[in-house]
Amino acid sequence: MYNTKKIIKNAFRISKVRGETAIRLRIPGGHLEVKYLDVIKDLAQRFGNGTVHLTTRQGYEIPGVKLSDIEKVREFMRKMIYEIEKSSNVILEEPEKGYPSAGTRNVSACIGNRVCQFSNSDTTLLAQKLEAAIYPNNYHLKVAVTGCPNDCIKAHMNDIGIIAGVLPEYDKEACILCEACLDNCKMRVTSALRIENYRIVRDEDYCIKCGECILKCPTQAAYRGKLLYRIIIGGRTGKKNPRMAGTFIEDASEEVVLAVCKNVYSFISRYIDPKPPKELIGYIIDRAGFDTFVHEVIKGITLNPEAKLAKKLDNPGYFYPVRK
Repeated sequence: MYNTKKIIKNAFRISKVRGETAIRLRIPGGHLEVKYLDVIKDLAQRFGNGTVHLTTRQGYEIPGVKLSDIEKVREFMRKMIYEIEKSSNVILEEPEKGYPSAGTRNVSACIGNRVCQFSNSDTTLLAQKLEAAIYPNNYHLKVAVTGCPNDCIKAHMNDIGIIAGVLPEYDKEACILCEACLDNCKMRVTSALRIENYRIVRDEDYCIKCGECILKCPTQAAYRGKLLYRIIIGGRTGKKNPRMAGTFIEDASEEVVLAVCKNVYSFISRYIDPKPPKELIGYIIDRAGFDTFVHEVIKGITLNPEAKLAKKLDNPGYFYPVRK
């Protein structure tokens, strides 16, 4: 007999095949040193069925592992998982026992500004900082970081999404009024720019801080200012009431992002309904109320001057009415 709850908590999946499991490996930010690919290959060939599944959360899953081999598998991957988590400043106290929890899924991220010209931030680094702030934890949350409002990581479908933006600065003396930034914003973004008194003016109500005006400027009259983040809350897929995350705080600093994410867990611990398995945060907010959520999550946090707190959460989606 095997303790399936313990196995699942250690991040092993219970397979439909009797007597088998699958190994789940956390890769915060989806960025991995290639030396670990050899370990993953050996795990798959020695203990699994020789295949590896790349998960939607940027982790690795190795199927076909015998339940009888779990202890050997834990020992084999002990060094690897310890080092990967240590790179995020998470110290696994007993790596020989596997992961200490599996509720909070792997923090995922787009490739970020290490590669992408559109990205406003190092998303991998922020994902690793988030890992340090929230892991290990048993509450079922999905967290994703995207480097710009293009949202390649689909942060809007996560419990917590972080969208990086940049405050564009403007040097009137360097501007030649070529309108490259204005045309791009009108065609591809939100028409947040206009010409007024021979200078480019940005409408704060329309600007989403994507930074594309900076990329289009041929004279560098537009340049990068502050790095700010939009925190979105409550996205989810699933069978019941799928919906998109809504903006909770606009223009938050990195410090605020990390503090809010930590406080979300405190809110969950106080208001979660223990009966349904893996209750998602959107349902908890629905039941506890948005004002309660704000009170709990902002507690002890000093918002940066630019930050704007939403008055409500708009979570568009479709809903199945409760049958009486």
